[in-house]
Amino acid sequence: MENKKLIINGENAVFGRLCSYAAKQALQGNEVIIINSEKTIITGNKKNVLNKYKQRKIRGGASQKGPNYPRTPHMMLKRGIRGMLPDYRWGEGRDALERIKCYDGIPSEFKNKEMIKIEELNKTKFIKLKEISEKI
Repeated sequence: MENKKLIINGENAVFGRLCSYAAKQALQGNEVIIINSEKTIITGNKKNVLNKYKQRKIRGGASQKGPNYPRTPHMMLKRGIRGMLPDYRWGEGRDALERIKCYDGIPSEFKNKEMIKIEELNKTKFIKLKEISEKI
């Protein structure tokens, strides 16, 4: 089976669903490129989601040893995908993580390419990754 190059548009895609789909495709050997990662949404009450990310940042990011939680949207998304891989440090998990690229916005080389759109959720309570990264 030939490995494919998948371009996924993260606009209004639910964070967890997007992460699990990307992880699964990368484990199958496909190269996964996610654009518009700053427009990915996390469902739930805004205050609760922001408090969760602020607590993670306070608890782990202050020391030099870590765990270090990223603040930029594309790295937050890649961290979520990393958590859904079997073991990101070696073996097939490491190879799969290397096949995943995340971008804020749309780079010029992917402007006119065919993109996969993850289904949207019609929830009223959500927050975008861009808002989270600005407030933590």
